[in-house]
Amino acid sequence: MTELAVHFLDAAATRAARGSRSEAASAINLLEWLTVSIAQDRAAARFSQWGRSTVVDENVGKPVLAQAAFEYLHELAGVEASWPIGNAGVLHCYGYLLSRVSTPYGLKRERWLGADLAQAYDLGGDAFIPWRGQGTLLERAAGAASALLRSPAASRSLTLDGRESRVALTAATGPAALAYAVASNPGEEPRLVTTFPVADAAAILEEFDAEPRLRWNAL
Repeated sequence: MTELAVHFLDAAATRAARGSRSEAASAINLLEWLTVSIAQDRAAARFSQWGRSTVVDENVGKPVLAQAAFEYLHELAGVEASWPIGNAGVLHCYGYLLSRVSTPYGLKRERWLGADLAQAYDLGGDAFIPWRGQGTLLERAAGAASALLRSPAASRSLTLDGRESRVALTAATGPAALAYAVASNPGEEPRLVTTFPVADAAAILEEFDAEPRLRWNAL
């Protein structure tokens, strides 16, 4: 089942990257589990838990998702967006599933389809497979990341232009899950931006302290 689902995801991602709005919509609509998940998240107002992100990846310097797919995903989610800036939940959960752009860390979707992030959260290896399990991918990711931000093994926070950002890790050294949140406006509580596995938690903390800035495509 997983191999077949990944095959259909690959086909949809390739088709959605061709550029036209109709092509992107048709490709995404073929993934029923994806459109149903987004509809459920929209009905539950879950996208409001997430902050802003750019689809231009800081490591590769280009968009990791075609504009047509970016726009259609936000339309399904009922969230306003202006290319290349959108809702972090839409992009980091569902957009990354459709990304075919390689980064220094591989494809963005591997955090969800692979076992590393789930196991770093002390969950089963398939905990974030989007077409399996209870709840949507966005719901599961938000639950894990929010819990980590509340009770981290190690964390840092900083304020830039009145906006607080927080990074939390499941361990202070070695491999860990990372969760990151940034306030959208001064004085507000930070909103989720991303979660992913890291190989060296201590290096993340050191870099966060050394260079105060927004990270991991947050805006």
